[in-house]
Amino acid sequence: MEIEPSVLVEARRKVDPRIASYAWVPKSWSFVKLHEIPKMSNTDEMSNLDDMDELEEIGIESSSTMSKPNKRKKPVVWDEFDVVTGSDKTGVIGAKCSHCKNMLAYKRGGATSHLKRHLKVCVPRRVAESGNKKGPQQALLSFKVTGRSRQTLLSTYQYDKDKVRELLAKMFIVHEYPFRMVEHQLFVLFCQNLNPRFQPIKRHTLRADCIKLFAVEKEKLKGVLASVDRISLTSDLWTSNQTLGYMCLTCHYLDADWNLQKRILNFCCLPPPHTGIAIADCILKCLSDWDIEDKVSTITLDNASSNDSAVRILKDHFAEKGNLHFNSKIFHVRCCAHVLNLMVQDGLSEIRDVIENIRESVKYMKMSPSRLDKFNEIVKQLKLSTSKHLILDVPTRWNSTHAMLESALQFKAVFPRFKERDSNYKWLPTEEDWTRAAEVSKFLEVFKEATEAFSGSKYPTSNLESKVEDE
Repeated sequence: MEIEPSVLVEARRKVDPRIASYAWVPKSWSFVKLHEIPKMSNTDEMSNLDDMDELEEIGIESSSTMSKPNKRKKPVVWDEFDVVTGSDKTGVIGAKCSHCKNMLAYKRGGATSHLKRHLKVCVPRRVAESGNKKGPQQALLSFKVTGRSRQTLLSTYQYDKDKVRELLAKMFIVHEYPFRMVEHQLFVLFCQNLNPRFQPIKRHTLRADCIKLFAVEKEKLKGVLASVDRISLTSDLWTSNQTLGYMCLTCHYLDADWNLQKRILNFCCLPPPHTGIAIADCILKCLSDWDIEDKVSTITLDNASSNDSAVRILKDHFAEKGNLHFNSKIFHVRCCAHVLNLMVQDGLSEIRDVIENIRESVKYMKMSPSRLDKFNEIVKQLKLSTSKHLILDVPTRWNSTHAMLESALQFKAVFPRFKERDSNYKWLPTEEDWTRAAEVSKFLEVFKEATEAFSGSKYPTSNLESKVEDE
């Protein structure tokens, strides 16, 4: 029988010594005598080393006539990966790329093909290979402007994946970008052109990064507030255009350098009804979460009756725990800007007829895009300033009434010409109306300045309220 040359593997020695004179041929899967098999050359032996590896994996030793190492060769992929150990049964929890530091799944004795695929697309490895496998031949430099003196610092640049993701999360938070933007094709292309090492992430990953960043910043602020003795609170409620109620709670305190600081502690949805109990419970829950219940000295709210009820509940709660400061004399501070708003609203209700024609005229222009375009054409013909536009006031905000009168007075000459082009326009102000509107606008300017002074957040305002009361 003619037998093709193949890799001969010495049979395992057993009790019967006759087995030692036989060999196993993989192709025929049968035992033959060694002297019946032709002797192979060294070239044939070297060409079949791969077959020897396969046979060794199933537990059969190689023939002593071949120059085959006793120990299996270590895969070359481990020259660029590090095994990461853990506390599981096998002790191995993954493999870490020595180039990009990414963690890949791996179990002891498992396959390494996915590790090889990663090396083909690993950007830092490709960058290193482009420099003759020695990394970039020239270091990257970065220029940083620091301090009030605007000094420029020169330092060596190193790409930090974690820092990039942190800055990306801050960018989306500050500018209120939608999370899905991070998956946009051109956004990813833009980032990769800035730095080829940028690794795209999914919107769910970005959302998790934002929540993680919030938790980190919250712990930092908790540490700051722990060193503060007294904290003042301000809170306000409003309803969105989806008819959802929201409450914002802000704290004010002095830092170690005696600078007035302001931080938003909570911005949450407050389901109806907005009773005093609901408001007080929401505030107490927030204070307990930040661990500052014993530090509250004052709270500023507007003059709604539900807020008065909430203040009584908060005052009783702090009094029971002995955390009521200054004998509760200044615990409830009424919002002076809101008081001023109520005063001006009452005054404007008495002179409603004075500005009625101007309000209706502005409303008529704003209700139709075609009318507004015609109005703007007349503005261009008269060569008036086009950087400003008509403003319609809001009944609950007197300062919007002041802004409406100011803008209408600037376009005083436009309204008669618009009347000539639109026969349906019936609210053309008279000269007397314009004169009264100018006087009202000048009068409201004083209250505008007072409101802006009361609304400051970088300086104390309670002394301004006392000054107004004294005058």
